[in-house]
Amino acid sequence: MGRMAIQHADNSPSSNQRLHGEYKVPGGKLVVADLTVMDGQLAGVSISGDFFLEPDEALLDINRALSGMPESTTAADLAAAVTAALPADAALFGFSPEAVAVTVRRALAKATSWADHHWNIIGPTVLPTEINVALDEVLTEEVGAGRRNPTLRFWDWEEPSVVIGSFQSVRNEVDPHGVSKHGVKVVRRISGGGAMFMEAGNCITYSLYLPQTLVDGLSFADSYPFLDAWVMAALEKLGITAFYVPLNDIATDQGKIGGAAQKRLANGGMLHHVTMSYDIDADKMVEVLRIGKEKLSDKGTRSARKRVDPLRRQTGLARTEIIRAMMDVFTERYGATASALTGDELAAARERVATKFGTEEWLHRVP
Repeated sequence: MGRMAIQHADNSPSSNQRLHGEYKVPGGKLVVADLTVMDGQLAGVSISGDFFLEPDEALLDINRALSGMPESTTAADLAAAVTAALPADAALFGFSPEAVAVTVRRALAKATSWADHHWNIIGPTVLPTEINVALDEVLTEEVGAGRRNPTLRFWDWEEPSVVIGSFQSVRNEVDPHGVSKHGVKVVRRISGGGAMFMEAGNCITYSLYLPQTLVDGLSFADSYPFLDAWVMAALEKLGITAFYVPLNDIATDQGKIGGAAQKRLANGGMLHHVTMSYDIDADKMVEVLRIGKEKLSDKGTRSARKRVDPLRRQTGLARTEIIRAMMDVFTERYGATASALTGDELAAARERVATKFGTEEWLHRVP
Protein backbone atom coordinates (compact mmCIF):
# COMPACT_ATOMS: atom_id res chain seq x y z
CA MET A 1 0.00 0.00 0.00
CA GLY A 2 2.88 2.37 0.71
CA ARG A 3 5.96 3.25 -1.28
CA MET A 4 8.59 2.42 1.30
CA ALA A 5 11.68 4.56 0.85
CA ILE A 6 13.26 3.55 4.12
CA GLN A 7 15.22 0.36 4.58
CA HIS A 8 13.76 -1.88 7.25
CA ALA A 9 15.55 -3.74 9.98
CA ASP A 10 15.06 -7.47 9.66
CA ASN A 11 14.39 -7.59 13.43
CA SER A 12 16.80 -10.51 13.89
CA PRO A 13 19.04 -10.37 16.97
CA SER A 14 22.23 -9.99 14.92
CA SER A 15 21.22 -7.96 11.90
CA ASN A 16 24.06 -5.99 10.31
CA GLN A 17 21.99 -4.40 7.56
CA ARG A 18 22.82 -0.72 7.15
CA LEU A 19 19.70 1.33 7.82
CA HIS A 20 19.07 4.84 6.53
CA GLY A 21 16.59 7.53 7.56
CA GLU A 22 16.08 11.18 6.63
CA TYR A 23 14.07 14.02 8.14
CA LYS A 24 13.74 17.58 6.85
CA VAL A 25 13.04 19.87 9.79
CA PRO A 26 10.15 22.24 8.92
CA GLY A 27 11.81 25.60 8.32
CA GLY A 28 15.16 24.00 9.15
CA LYS A 29 17.73 21.59 7.80
CA LEU A 30 18.01 17.98 6.66
CA VAL A 31 19.06 15.38 9.23
CA VAL A 32 20.29 11.93 8.12
CA ALA A 33 20.85 8.81 10.22
CA ASP A 34 22.82 5.73 9.14
CA LEU A 35 23.09 2.83 11.55
CA THR A 36 22.86 -0.91 12.07
CA VAL A 37 21.07 -3.01 14.67
CA MET A 38 23.14 -5.62 16.54
CA ASP A 39 21.47 -7.86 19.11
CA GLY A 40 18.56 -5.46 19.40
CA GLN A 41 20.76 -2.40 19.97
CA LEU A 42 21.74 0.54 17.79
CA ALA A 43 25.28 0.25 16.48
CA GLY A 44 27.57 2.30 14.26
CA VAL A 45 25.28 5.31 14.47
CA SER A 46 26.27 8.14 12.14
CA ILE A 47 24.25 11.37 12.14
CA SER A 48 24.86 13.80 9.26
CA GLY A 49 23.11 16.59 7.39
CA ASP A 50 23.30 20.20 6.22
CA PHE A 51 22.70 21.59 9.71
CA PHE A 52 25.15 23.63 11.77
CA LEU A 53 26.64 22.40 15.03
CA GLU A 54 29.20 23.85 17.43
CA PRO A 55 31.58 22.55 18.60
CA ASP A 56 32.41 20.05 15.86
CA GLU A 57 33.11 17.34 18.42
CA ALA A 58 29.50 17.42 19.57
CA LEU A 59 28.56 15.28 16.56
CA LEU A 60 30.66 12.44 17.98
CA ASP A 61 28.91 12.90 21.31
CA ILE A 62 25.54 12.48 19.58
CA ASN A 63 26.66 9.33 17.78
CA ARG A 64 28.11 7.81 20.94
CA ALA A 65 24.95 8.61 22.95
CA LEU A 66 22.77 6.75 20.48
CA SER A 67 24.99 3.73 19.94
CA GLY A 68 24.06 0.90 22.27
CA MET A 69 20.48 2.07 22.89
CA PRO A 70 17.73 -0.52 22.41
CA GLU A 71 16.09 -0.32 18.99
CA SER A 72 12.73 -0.07 20.80
CA THR A 73 13.73 3.20 22.50
CA THR A 74 11.03 5.86 22.18
CA ALA A 75 11.61 9.10 20.32
CA ALA A 76 11.41 11.02 23.59
CA ASP A 77 14.12 8.87 25.20
CA LEU A 78 16.35 9.11 22.13
CA ALA A 79 16.06 12.90 22.22
CA ALA A 80 16.77 12.93 25.95
CA ALA A 81 19.91 10.85 25.44
CA VAL A 82 21.16 13.27 22.77
CA THR A 83 20.43 16.26 24.98
CA ALA A 84 22.24 14.72 27.94
CA ALA A 85 25.32 13.95 25.83
CA LEU A 86 25.73 17.43 24.39
CA PRO A 87 28.33 19.69 26.02
CA ALA A 88 26.96 22.67 27.90
CA ASP A 89 28.23 25.10 25.24
CA ALA A 90 26.79 23.17 22.28
CA ALA A 91 24.81 25.20 19.74
CA LEU A 92 22.48 23.51 17.27
CA PHE A 93 21.26 25.44 14.23
CA GLY A 94 18.55 24.11 11.94
CA PHE A 95 17.94 20.92 13.91
CA SER A 96 17.40 19.63 17.44
CA PRO A 97 17.74 16.48 19.56
CA GLU A 98 14.09 15.78 18.73
CA ALA A 99 14.89 15.97 15.00
CA VAL A 100 17.70 13.45 15.49
CA ALA A 101 15.28 11.14 17.29
CA VAL A 102 12.73 11.35 14.45
CA THR A 103 15.47 10.52 11.93
CA VAL A 104 16.67 7.50 13.90
CA ARG A 105 13.11 6.25 14.29
CA ARG A 106 12.61 6.58 10.54
CA ALA A 107 15.77 4.56 9.90
CA LEU A 108 14.32 1.86 12.15
CA ALA A 109 10.94 2.06 10.34
CA LYS A 110 9.31 3.04 13.62
CA ALA A 111 8.44 6.42 12.11
CA THR A 112 7.40 7.12 8.53
CA SER A 113 7.76 9.95 6.04
CA TRP A 114 5.27 11.29 3.50
CA ALA A 115 6.99 9.24 0.77
CA ASP A 116 6.41 5.99 2.65
CA HIS A 117 2.68 6.12 1.96
CA HIS A 118 0.37 6.08 -1.03
CA TRP A 119 -1.80 9.15 -0.52
CA ASN A 120 -5.34 9.62 -1.79
CA ILE A 121 -7.36 12.80 -2.33
CA ILE A 122 -11.13 13.07 -2.08
CA GLY A 123 -12.33 16.29 -3.71
CA PRO A 124 -15.18 18.44 -2.39
CA THR A 125 -18.40 16.46 -2.10
CA VAL A 126 -21.59 18.14 -0.85
CA LEU A 127 -22.77 16.27 2.24
CA PRO A 128 -24.79 17.12 5.35
CA THR A 129 -22.52 18.60 8.02
CA GLU A 130 -23.36 15.74 10.40
CA ILE A 131 -22.06 13.28 7.80
CA ASN A 132 -18.88 15.34 7.29
CA VAL A 133 -18.22 15.22 11.04
CA ALA A 134 -18.97 11.50 11.25
CA LEU A 135 -16.70 10.77 8.29
CA ASP A 136 -13.80 12.31 10.19
CA GLU A 137 -14.14 9.59 12.81
CA VAL A 138 -14.85 6.77 10.35
CA LEU A 139 -12.01 7.57 7.96
CA THR A 140 -9.49 8.13 10.76
CA GLU A 141 -10.37 4.67 12.07
CA GLU A 142 -10.07 3.17 8.59
CA VAL A 143 -6.58 4.62 8.08
CA GLY A 144 -5.49 3.53 11.55
CA ALA A 145 -6.69 -0.01 10.80
CA GLY A 146 -4.90 -0.07 7.44
CA ARG A 147 -8.11 -0.43 5.42
CA ARG A 148 -7.70 2.93 3.67
CA ASN A 149 -4.65 4.75 2.38
CA PRO A 150 -3.78 7.98 4.16
CA THR A 151 -6.19 10.49 2.67
CA LEU A 152 -6.80 14.21 2.21
CA ARG A 153 -10.51 15.05 2.02
CA PHE A 154 -12.06 18.43 1.23
CA TRP A 155 -15.45 19.13 2.76
CA ASP A 156 -18.45 20.67 1.05
CA TRP A 157 -21.93 21.39 2.41
CA GLU A 158 -25.06 23.40 1.74
CA GLU A 159 -26.93 23.95 5.02
CA PRO A 160 -25.68 26.71 7.37
CA SER A 161 -23.96 25.04 10.31
CA VAL A 162 -21.91 25.58 13.42
CA VAL A 163 -19.34 22.88 14.18
CA ILE A 164 -18.12 23.13 17.75
CA GLY A 165 -14.96 21.62 19.17
CA SER A 166 -15.02 18.39 21.14
CA PHE A 167 -14.57 20.16 24.47
CA GLN A 168 -16.63 23.32 23.95
CA SER A 169 -19.80 24.19 25.83
CA VAL A 170 -22.90 24.49 23.65
CA ARG A 171 -24.37 27.05 26.04
CA ASN A 172 -21.28 29.23 25.96
CA GLU A 173 -20.61 29.02 22.23
CA VAL A 174 -23.98 29.15 20.49
CA ASP A 175 -26.77 31.73 20.63
CA PRO A 176 -30.06 29.77 20.30
CA HIS A 177 -31.96 32.79 18.94
CA GLY A 178 -29.42 33.31 16.15
CA VAL A 179 -29.42 29.60 15.39
CA SER A 180 -33.21 29.56 15.09
CA LYS A 181 -33.36 32.79 13.09
CA HIS A 182 -30.88 31.62 10.47
CA GLY A 183 -31.78 27.92 10.42
CA VAL A 184 -28.34 26.83 11.56
CA LYS A 185 -27.52 23.19 12.33
CA VAL A 186 -25.23 22.72 15.36
CA VAL A 187 -22.97 19.65 15.53
CA ARG A 188 -19.97 18.61 17.61
CA ARG A 189 -16.80 17.15 16.08
CA ILE A 190 -14.23 14.77 17.59
CA SER A 191 -11.29 17.18 17.48
CA GLY A 192 -10.68 20.04 19.87
CA GLY A 193 -10.39 23.72 19.01
CA GLY A 194 -12.97 26.40 18.43
CA ALA A 195 -16.36 26.76 16.77
CA MET A 196 -16.70 27.05 13.00
CA PHE A 197 -19.55 29.02 11.39
CA MET A 198 -20.11 27.40 8.01
CA GLU A 199 -22.37 28.51 5.16
CA ALA A 200 -22.14 27.18 1.62
CA GLY A 201 -18.96 28.55 0.06
CA ASN A 202 -17.85 30.69 3.01
CA CYS A 203 -14.77 28.73 4.06
CA ILE A 204 -12.35 26.02 2.95
CA THR A 205 -12.27 22.95 5.15
CA TYR A 206 -10.18 19.82 4.76
CA SER A 207 -9.34 16.77 6.82
CA LEU A 208 -6.11 14.80 6.66
CA TYR A 209 -6.32 11.16 7.80
CA LEU A 210 -2.91 9.69 8.53
CA PRO A 211 -1.04 7.09 10.58
CA GLN A 212 0.52 8.50 13.72
CA THR A 213 3.87 7.10 12.56
CA LEU A 214 4.09 10.15 10.28
CA VAL A 215 4.40 12.45 13.30
CA ASP A 216 6.37 10.03 15.50
CA GLY A 217 8.80 12.04 17.62
CA LEU A 218 7.24 15.41 16.82
CA SER A 219 5.71 17.51 19.56
CA PHE A 220 2.05 18.47 19.22
CA ALA A 221 3.14 22.02 18.40
CA ASP A 222 5.58 20.88 15.69
CA SER A 223 3.10 18.46 14.13
CA TYR A 224 0.76 21.27 13.03
CA PRO A 225 3.10 23.13 10.65
CA PHE A 226 4.66 19.81 9.59
CA LEU A 227 1.31 18.47 8.37
CA ASP A 228 0.35 21.73 6.66
CA ALA A 229 3.62 22.53 4.87
CA TRP A 230 1.97 21.58 1.57
CA VAL A 231 -0.93 24.00 2.04
CA MET A 232 1.48 26.83 2.93
CA ALA A 233 3.24 26.11 -0.37
CA ALA A 234 -0.09 26.22 -2.20
CA LEU A 235 -0.97 29.57 -0.64
CA GLU A 236 2.49 30.86 -1.56
CA LYS A 237 1.79 30.01 -5.21
CA LEU A 238 -1.40 32.08 -4.90
CA GLY A 239 0.52 35.06 -3.53
CA ILE A 240 -0.17 34.52 0.18
CA THR A 241 2.65 34.06 2.64
CA ALA A 242 1.07 32.16 5.53
CA PHE A 243 2.56 30.85 8.75
CA TYR A 244 1.56 29.14 11.97
CA VAL A 245 0.94 31.06 15.19
CA PRO A 246 1.30 28.47 17.96
CA LEU A 247 -0.50 26.34 18.68
CA ASN A 248 -3.03 26.01 15.90
CA ASP A 249 -3.75 29.33 14.17
CA ILE A 250 -2.81 29.98 10.54
CA ALA A 251 -2.12 33.62 9.75
CA THR A 252 -0.64 36.10 7.29
CA ASP A 253 0.74 39.57 7.95
CA GLN A 254 -2.89 40.75 7.68
CA GLY A 255 -4.15 38.53 10.48
CA LYS A 256 -5.61 35.09 11.12
CA ILE A 257 -6.97 33.19 8.14
CA GLY A 258 -7.74 29.82 9.72
CA GLY A 259 -7.21 27.27 12.43
CA ALA A 260 -6.38 23.59 12.84
CA ALA A 261 -7.39 20.83 15.23
CA GLN A 262 -6.26 17.24 15.77
CA LYS A 263 -7.45 13.95 17.21
CA ARG A 264 -5.37 10.82 17.74
CA LEU A 265 -7.12 7.47 18.02
CA ALA A 266 -6.06 4.40 19.97
CA ASN A 267 -5.71 2.31 16.79
CA GLY A 268 -2.90 4.52 15.44
CA GLY A 269 -5.01 6.70 13.17
CA MET A 270 -4.86 10.49 13.37
CA LEU A 271 -7.11 13.32 12.19
CA HIS A 272 -5.69 16.73 11.26
CA HIS A 273 -8.48 19.16 10.41
CA VAL A 274 -8.22 22.73 9.06
CA THR A 275 -10.78 25.44 8.31
CA MET A 276 -9.80 28.65 6.52
CA SER A 277 -12.04 31.69 6.10
CA TYR A 278 -12.92 32.43 2.50
CA ASP A 279 -15.80 34.92 2.76
CA ILE A 280 -17.80 34.79 6.00
CA ASP A 281 -20.82 36.97 6.78
CA ALA A 282 -19.59 38.48 10.05
CA ASP A 283 -22.94 40.09 10.76
CA LYS A 284 -24.62 36.69 10.79
CA MET A 285 -21.71 35.05 12.62
CA VAL A 286 -22.03 37.31 15.65
CA GLU A 287 -25.75 36.50 15.85
CA VAL A 288 -25.08 32.77 15.79
CA LEU A 289 -21.91 32.51 17.92
CA ARG A 290 -21.89 34.06 21.39
CA ILE A 291 -18.20 34.79 21.14
CA GLY A 292 -18.35 36.18 17.64
CA LYS A 293 -17.88 39.79 18.72
CA GLU A 294 -14.91 38.87 20.89
CA LYS A 295 -13.32 36.93 18.05
CA LEU A 296 -13.70 39.91 15.75
CA SER A 297 -12.40 42.40 18.32
CA ASP A 298 -8.76 41.37 17.96
CA LYS A 299 -9.01 42.03 14.23
CA GLY A 300 -9.95 45.65 14.78
CA THR A 301 -13.48 45.07 13.48
CA ARG A 302 -15.76 47.42 15.42
CA SER A 303 -18.82 46.90 13.27
CA ALA A 304 -20.26 43.47 12.65
CA ARG A 305 -21.41 44.67 9.23
CA LYS A 306 -18.21 43.52 7.61
CA ARG A 307 -17.04 40.29 6.06
CA VAL A 308 -14.27 38.02 7.27
CA ASP A 309 -12.89 37.35 3.79
CA PRO A 310 -9.11 36.89 3.92
CA LEU A 311 -8.74 34.25 1.19
CA ARG A 312 -11.16 35.93 -1.22
CA ARG A 313 -9.68 39.35 -0.64
CA GLN A 314 -6.01 38.33 -0.58
CA THR A 315 -6.15 36.10 -3.66
CA GLY A 316 -8.97 37.56 -5.73
CA LEU A 317 -9.77 33.97 -6.72
CA ALA A 318 -12.90 31.88 -6.54
CA ARG A 319 -13.05 29.35 -3.71
CA THR A 320 -13.01 26.49 -6.21
CA GLU A 321 -9.78 27.80 -7.76
CA ILE A 322 -8.06 27.95 -4.36
CA ILE A 323 -9.13 24.39 -3.53
CA ARG A 324 -7.89 23.21 -6.94
CA ALA A 325 -4.50 24.84 -6.30
CA MET A 326 -4.29 23.10 -2.91
CA MET A 327 -5.16 19.72 -4.44
CA ASP A 328 -2.61 20.22 -7.21
CA VAL A 329 0.23 21.01 -4.80
CA PHE A 330 -0.63 18.04 -2.56
CA THR A 331 -0.70 15.76 -5.62
CA GLU A 332 2.62 17.06 -6.94
CA ARG A 333 4.38 16.81 -3.59
CA TYR A 334 3.19 13.40 -2.49
CA GLY A 335 2.15 11.60 -5.67
CA ALA A 336 -1.43 11.44 -4.44
CA THR A 337 -4.15 9.80 -6.50
CA ALA A 338 -7.85 10.57 -6.68
CA SER A 339 -10.18 8.58 -4.49
CA ALA A 340 -13.84 8.58 -3.47
CA LEU A 341 -15.86 7.70 -0.43
CA THR A 342 -16.99 4.08 -0.51
CA GLY A 343 -20.51 2.90 0.08
CA ASP A 344 -19.39 1.20 3.27
CA GLU A 345 -17.75 4.38 4.56
CA LEU A 346 -20.85 6.46 3.88
CA ALA A 347 -23.05 3.82 5.49
CA ALA A 348 -20.80 3.79 8.55
CA ALA A 349 -20.97 7.59 8.74
CA ARG A 350 -24.77 7.55 8.57
CA GLU A 351 -24.84 4.95 11.34
CA ARG A 352 -22.55 7.16 13.48
CA VAL A 353 -24.91 10.09 12.94
CA ALA A 354 -27.81 7.99 14.19
CA THR A 355 -25.96 6.68 17.24
CA LYS A 356 -23.60 9.53 18.09
CA PHE A 357 -23.16 12.71 16.08
CA GLY A 358 -26.87 13.36 15.58
CA THR A 359 -27.83 12.72 19.19
CA GLU A 360 -28.55 15.25 21.91
CA GLU A 361 -26.27 13.29 24.25
CA TRP A 362 -23.23 13.88 22.04
CA LEU A 363 -24.09 17.48 21.17
CA HIS A 364 -24.61 18.43 24.82
CA ARG A 365 -21.90 16.27 26.37
CA VAL A 366 -20.41 19.59 27.47
CA PRO A 367 -23.67 21.53 28.18
